[in-house]
Amino acid sequence: MALIVQKYGGTSVGNIERIRNVAARVAKTQADGHQVVVVVSAMAGETDRLAKLARQVSSQPDEREVDLLLSSGERVTSALLALALQKLGLQARAFTGRQVGIITDSTHTKARIERITADRIREALREGVIPVVAGFQGIDEKSDVTTLGRGGSDLTAVALAAALNADSCDIYTDVDGVYTTDPSIVPGARRLERISYEEMLEMASLGAKVLQARSVEFAAKYNVPVRVLSSFTDSPGTLVTKEDREMEQAVVSGVTYDKNQAKITIIGVPDRPGIAARLFGPSVSLASS
Repeated sequence: MALIVQKYGGTSVGNIERIRNVAARVAKTQADGHQVVVVVSAMAGETDRLAKLARQVSSQPDEREVDLLLSSGERVTSALLALALQKLGLQARAFTGRQVGIITDSTHTKARIERITADRIREALREGVIPVVAGFQGIDEKSDVTTLGRGGSDLTAVALAAALNADSCDIYTDVDGVYTTDPSIVPGARRLERISYEEMLEMASLGAKVLQARSVEFAAKYNVPVRVLSSFTDSPGTLVTKEDREMEQAVVSGVTYDKNQAKITIIGVPDRPGIAARLFGPSVSLASS
């Protein structure tokens, strides 16, 4: 019997019908004889909606309150999925980050995990209950709710897999694996069967949106096998793992891009002290340079 941590992203749980589909997939995994721990993101668009509400109330909202607000999205999804699993006749129980013992530092909106107790998850597994964990969140030593930054549910799943010594951490998204480049732009992009932690980390840090970079770092540190899969197909996906000789033969694994960056060339800049500070300062006036 394998212990598998499954994480479902926002598009995978974007509405009630998709949540039912996820429940059916989880049920099949258990029927195949495996123990399952599920981690969920907020429903697609929910985190952005909550962040927008915060900005409507305050132009500079307090980050502690923002964390408490944003964490509610994953809590909603975890409860709904637990109910969907119960509807299928399975024992399931939803948990928050606090309840499963995800302890972080106090850096609100981008907290780092310090330790995980996971006692209640182990207890649930012993009782035959499927734990459904709200991703993206934890608590600090003062019991204040913290969040792990964008894509933090990936990190929750990988960290729980490490804490539980799981056999696999399966990340379900709206794509069926890691591609050599964006298949929506390059039709000839090829899905990779496997990729090393180092290659995946570099691709994630340079714009690939498949996995959060911090989750890849965590997986590499604790040697957690990660599979990137689609919740909409039965594709075998991509395995993210340690490098082997076969991987070393590839000169280029993939090409990434980032739409949020632009290149600007400035000419005629005087070569004297202080100019760089003026150029890159928050209130720079290029015309006066």
